[in-house]
Amino acid sequence: MNVPIRATPIRASPIRATIVGSLPKPGWLAEPGILQAAWKVPPADLAEAWADATRLCVASQVAAGLDVVTDGEQRRRHYVWGFLDGIAGVDTETLALKPTRGQRFRKETPVARLIGEPEWRGPVLVEPLLAVRALTDRPVKVTLPGPMTLVDSLLDEVGRGSVADLAMIFADLLNCEAKALAAAGAAVVQFDEPCFNIHLDAARDWGIVALQRASAGAGTTTGVHICYGYGGQEVTDWKAANRDWSHYEHSLALVAGTDIDQVSIETAAAGVDIGVLELLRGKDVLLGVVDVGTERVETANEVADRLRRGLDHVAPERLSACTDCGLVLRSRAAAVGKMRALVEGAALVNRELAF
Repeated sequence: MNVPIRATPIRASPIRATIVGSLPKPGWLAEPGILQAAWKVPPADLAEAWADATRLCVASQVAAGLDVVTDGEQRRRHYVWGFLDGIAGVDTETLALKPTRGQRFRKETPVARLIGEPEWRGPVLVEPLLAVRALTDRPVKVTLPGPMTLVDSLLDEVGRGSVADLAMIFADLLNCEAKALAAAGAAVVQFDEPCFNIHLDAARDWGIVALQRASAGAGTTTGVHICYGYGGQEVTDWKAANRDWSHYEHSLALVAGTDIDQVSIETAAAGVDIGVLELLRGKDVLLGVVDVGTERVETANEVADRLRRGLDHVAPERLSACTDCGLVLRSRAAAVGKMRALVEGAALVNRELAF
């Protein structure tokens, strides 16, 4: 029997704290610090192992004091494959190499293959959602790949259509999943679209339409996460060398005209002009104030300083302290420290606001 995990109460303060989605997996479940790492547990024992890992990850979020929790993507080898695993016509086991993310970080990446007609056969991520809801009474967010990033991470071996056409097909499948998650009690359904900061023209021409199609009528709060990538070495190297951080001027202007409720962006490890938040007036902003590319844990004061800068452009009741991206590549100790820093930094600013 699962007993709800409780710690500090959910705060009534305006600035809340949450994470983008992923957390590191226990070393007994998958190799730490590696994206797409294979499961260490035999298939017959995976369900139990996933349940145990989920319990640990929810407990760490509740103990840290996060206001909105996730399943930490403990049942997913990768944030895109976790959804594609449940879609007919897609092979996530025998992978192919494909140029992805505009070859920003590497020439080719292992991707799933489209080998037949894609079909939504029923909820893919409702079971992990229900597992989290059995453990806590805090609001639960579920993350899905955005349609543009999904098709960038997929090799079409059947010639189903143009990339844009394929994105619309998967947008409809994602919409089915979003509605199922909402019906099962998801407080937030978030679409992860890092490609919006890479393929700017495509995002304008069809990516934003696909995102709206995926989120339409979801029946719960919807969000989009747009960042510059996980905290792996190739990504941190690119960030260190990059001098153009104007991408949000394009992507956030597009999102501003949609019905998406929340926008999650990166600012801690990027040279982004915080003034770009002006484009999101009327939206809830999950401000990335914690760097996921380093083991160093931010202090509460550092988080608070970054939030104060955000308050110049976002009303406090619309602002959340968040990570830049997923924490899956970090150690469990660093992830716990960074979550606590989010909560403590938000608390410092809330006290200044008399909450």
